[in-house]
Amino acid sequence: MTYVLAYDIGTTGVKTCLFEVDRTIRMIDAASKGYRLYILENGGAEQDADEWWEAMCSTTREIFSRSEVRPEQVAGISFCSQMQGFVLADGDGVPVHRPMSYMDQRAGEELKKGIAYGPQIAGANIFKLIPSLMITGAVSSSVKDPMWKYKWLEAHEPENFARGRHWLDVKEYLISRCTGNFVMTEDSAYSTMLYDTRDGHRGFSKKLCGMFGINMDLFPPVIGCSDEAGRLTEKAASELGLAAGTPVFGGGGDATLIGIGSGCVKEGDTHIYSGTSGWVSTIVGKQLVDTKYMIAAIVGAIEGKYNYFAEMETAGKCLEWVRDHLALDEIGIYLEKHDVTEGHEEVYTSLYEYLTETVAKVPPGAGGVIFAPWLHGNRCPFEDPGAAGMFFNIKLETGKTEMIRAVLEGVCYHLRWMLECQDRKIKTSDPIRFSGGGALADVTSQMLADITGRTIEVVDSPQNVGSVGAAAVTCVGLGIMKSMEEVAEFIPAQKTFRPDPSVKPVYDKNYEVFKQLHGANAKLFKRMNG
Repeated sequence: MTYVLAYDIGTTGVKTCLFEVDRTIRMIDAASKGYRLYILENGGAEQDADEWWEAMCSTTREIFSRSEVRPEQVAGISFCSQMQGFVLADGDGVPVHRPMSYMDQRAGEELKKGIAYGPQIAGANIFKLIPSLMITGAVSSSVKDPMWKYKWLEAHEPENFARGRHWLDVKEYLISRCTGNFVMTEDSAYSTMLYDTRDGHRGFSKKLCGMFGINMDLFPPVIGCSDEAGRLTEKAASELGLAAGTPVFGGGGDATLIGIGSGCVKEGDTHIYSGTSGWVSTIVGKQLVDTKYMIAAIVGAIEGKYNYFAEMETAGKCLEWVRDHLALDEIGIYLEKHDVTEGHEEVYTSLYEYLTETVAKVPPGAGGVIFAPWLHGNRCPFEDPGAAGMFFNIKLETGKTEMIRAVLEGVCYHLRWMLECQDRKIKTSDPIRFSGGGALADVTSQMLADITGRTIEVVDSPQNVGSVGAAAVTCVGLGIMKSMEEVAEFIPAQKTFRPDPSVKPVYDKNYEVFKQLHGANAKLFKRMNG
């Protein structure tokens, strides 16, 4: 029996998971702790590195305080993490500025100066677009890409920027804090949009770094997701409550490992994720890019394969917004004119369960109300940091329950839109694996099946698939598994949802209107938020 530890580093919290590995990968315990996402008025989105570490330490100690497994029995540690953050650290590994989240979009001017000028295609200067596509298979044309965070810090905080010695992503910072080593996994390196993916050229591109004014000396060595990054130092082990010398593996980003943990490991497999953000990802055998719809085939953990990836910024975050601003008021929750937080613990184990149960009572189509889920801008199939959410077609008879259902439907409409954009260049799969916290509710899974017209499969504990992927990486690194492909044998679908043809007309009608909402309001978004 082998035990491995996986840290799922999300946008709003860490989930630390202890796995038992024999003929299956089985989670035997887990602990979670939240941390803050600091949203700034100028479009910034930051996090506190010490809050990440403190959450890791407290959850690790919590698990082993009640587990029969001893810390010295842990054979390896790995990470599944949010991606495209920017952590510029000094020579000692201390961030010179509070880490910038993937959601940070304050670098609009830096983007314009760097690439959005002159003759353009899809918002990118043609003379920078073409070499970028040739070298990396993608182009850094989103204000949220790490390169522009780098340029913003360089322009606005030159003294802090000058102290920087290591360009890290989120899990790379945590690896350095665990081991004292500075490395970057290949999927994180690729997400900088400065990493040459051509055969025989793998590595950071001198040409692109020169073209964009990037100091290549800041980049650490690149390793594979299943490579050992180092061993736990005495200091880190003491703080975490683990054994010094425990191997730490590279792990991967959430976009890399969630698909693997969902059981999608073969070419053509498609999975949909709905957590804080959301995406559609399909495994392909070559690099592709769709500059019109902002979709690219990104480097993953499976050698020779890529993840054709389309992302929306806020998916499950929209339901959190509903909880805080539609269902919750200063006194309590009054969806049925009584406080469901009092005396209903035996019926409603969580507010989210109550919300989704309530939504199930509303007919498909939400009474004609349509919600646009762009609460923090959007990336695919259109790049617009100024886009915002909206309810469309509210009438006198519209109530809270219709509005809440409209929010879930709006997220599913957007996921369908990205799925159809992928189908322009590749063949997405049917069935599709659905994962993330959004897949916990049967009503959402059925809604996704009905809106997309695809069979939706959900695995056991869909909210933990990133950690399963991180555990798989560790198993490969330890030699317990020969390859990532083996993980699919251990992850069967637990639930299957098939489209209901009777609701197709109403969903198709609303969907066609949904796709026009951004185009009809783009100029107004720019006027209000540009």
